[in-house]
Amino acid sequence: MKKNIVSPSICVAAMCLATLVAGCVAPPAPPPRYVVVRPPPVYMSPLPPAAVAYSSPVVTPVISVYIDPPMVQPEPIAVSWAPPAMLVEVPPLSPFPMAVWTGGYWDWHDRWVWSAGRWMAPPQLGYGWVQPYYEHRDNAVLFVSGYWSAPGLRFVPPPLGISIAFAALGVGVVAGLPPIGPQGVFVPPPPGSRPGLIVPAPIGTPPAVVTSAPPVTNVGMRIQNTTINNNNVTNNVTNNVTNTTNVTNVANTRNYMVTAPAAATASGKPFEAAVPAAAHLAAALPPVMRLEAPVPVSTKPVAAFMSGRTPVALPAAQVVRPAPAIGTPSAPSAPSAPSAASLQRPEPEHRQAGASPAALPEAQRMSRVSDGRIEAAKQTNVQQAAQHAQRPPERFAGHAQPPQRQAVRPSPGSHPGERPKPEHKKE
Repeated sequence: MKKNIVSPSICVAAMCLATLVAGCVAPPAPPPRYVVVRPPPVYMSPLPPAAVAYSSPVVTPVISVYIDPPMVQPEPIAVSWAPPAMLVEVPPLSPFPMAVWTGGYWDWHDRWVWSAGRWMAPPQLGYGWVQPYYEHRDNAVLFVSGYWSAPGLRFVPPPLGISIAFAALGVGVVAGLPPIGPQGVFVPPPPGSRPGLIVPAPIGTPPAVVTSAPPVTNVGMRIQNTTINNNNVTNNVTNNVTNTTNVTNVANTRNYMVTAPAAATASGKPFEAAVPAAAHLAAALPPVMRLEAPVPVSTKPVAAFMSGRTPVALPAAQVVRPAPAIGTPSAPSAPSAPSAASLQRPEPEHRQAGASPAALPEAQRMSRVSDGRIEAAKQTNVQQAAQHAQRPPERFAGHAQPPQRQAVRPSPGSHPGERPKPEHKKE
């Protein structure tokens, strides 16, 4: 038999070919990777922040004066720091129909002084009261004091680009914080607020509209002017030419809407309220922080500030009454019962023996109304403000008033408490 002998070279070539073929084969798959599936996270509502006890800022003693307002628009002045927070000042009843409540607000007299409110008669017929003007411009406060405006004249805000020098400070006066808030017109913040804060408001807003609002510790409180038309009466007049429809607005309720987010108030709660536009009604609303303005020690008014004139001698500063805790609106104090001496009719000055006008205190010479009656008048003003904010005004004005009964005068010989006996006819 014939054997096939394979040469060694062929074996080597076969082994090399097998090696090349084996190199082209794909490597084995890697071991599988296991992905750990975690459960979805549970999102819990964040806990409310811990209640921080709010304490009213330390109120330094203030200078309280009556200011004699000018009869023309004063020149604007620039102040480097914001006015303090408002103070509470409940006005008494109006002494006469044409009286106008002026004040209280922060005025400038080489420093911020409190212009105490009072009832005043317009200096001339047709004159109107113009509220003080505060504006935040270029990190300063442009201020125009309250004044009497002649008929037909309107307030002119300080124009842009005008150069106003900063007002000089009084001796020993330390400047406060610059205004904190947006640029534009504003009023001071509510009583007990953080120093330096301002509240944006329309031009002509009485500063007293914020006295019933809660104190603020951050920027955010605003004031908007709103007018609500409650009742409209439509009169149709028909003639041969045309039909004319006259719409007469009988009652317009003008209010200011005061709003603040929760992040701005010291209580951490949002605030929104409609406040009467009348300054005396707004000031009569119950305040949250009762920081009462001190009564001026002198009833003699101080001349209005004028740039470049000699500084006016100011009285000593007075301590402001402390305020209650935040979140507990303080109800107005109940009027005290009038004493027997207060119910007696005061004698004229020339009949008072041993009491000359110079010997009496100045406050007693200017007012002879008892404290009980003043508190009663304040209570009546508070009730009027509450009624104005809660219910709409009457539909028509000028209703016929019920006839008033005339008091029967006793005869000269009878006792004041006895009624005259009726006369019997003889038959």
